[in-house]
Amino acid sequence: MTSHDHPHDHDHSELSETDLRVRALESILTEKGYLDPAALDLLIETYETKVGPRNGARVVARAWTDPAYHARLLKDGTSAIAELGYAGRQGEHIQVVENTPSQHNMVVCTLCSCYPWPVLGLPPVWYKSAPYRSKVVKDPRGVLGDFGCELPETTNIRVWDSTAEIRYLVLPMRPAGTEGWSEERLAELVTRDSMIGTGFPKQPREIP
Repeated sequence: MTSHDHPHDHDHSELSETDLRVRALESILTEKGYLDPAALDLLIETYETKVGPRNGARVVARAWTDPAYHARLLKDGTSAIAELGYAGRQGEHIQVVENTPSQHNMVVCTLCSCYPWPVLGLPPVWYKSAPYRSKVVKDPRGVLGDFGCELPETTNIRVWDSTAEIRYLVLPMRPAGTEGWSEERLAELVTRDSMIGTGFPKQPREIP
């Protein structure tokens, strides 16, 4: 299941007062001809799926190929990420948590939508939705199932709660069969959802 057809999208009755005001303002600007909805959608899509996640993918690929960088990333995520030029608002304090065969990590912001913008871009709609924020804490394995991801029963799942003080980035496991791959090629395997913990990296056969 992809993020586009994820069942956690919510209707207007679940929107916050701020979200409703934003939508009202967007409608007014559109009616007056100041805003092109298609252009806005494209901009949001770019930041959600391209610009930010590409940065995070480069961080992950570097960690997969450089043991020294891997160690620095886990010790001080903010500084290690800044080494690659990714820093700024919503990225002041980032902790990196690593997936292993025995532990899988997932990230949520139970209060709002704190999210590491410099490496992941804008948070997807489902990440901000009340159903995701509540269910992932109570039933993380069930949420993974919603996304079409299955883990062995022996794998422990830990949920990390992002706050205004600290945000989290998941370092997914490197797919098998990628020995000798360049950082650039490895980065193509890294998905946004794999860095949130609601998905896995692509398999080698999935890219040209």
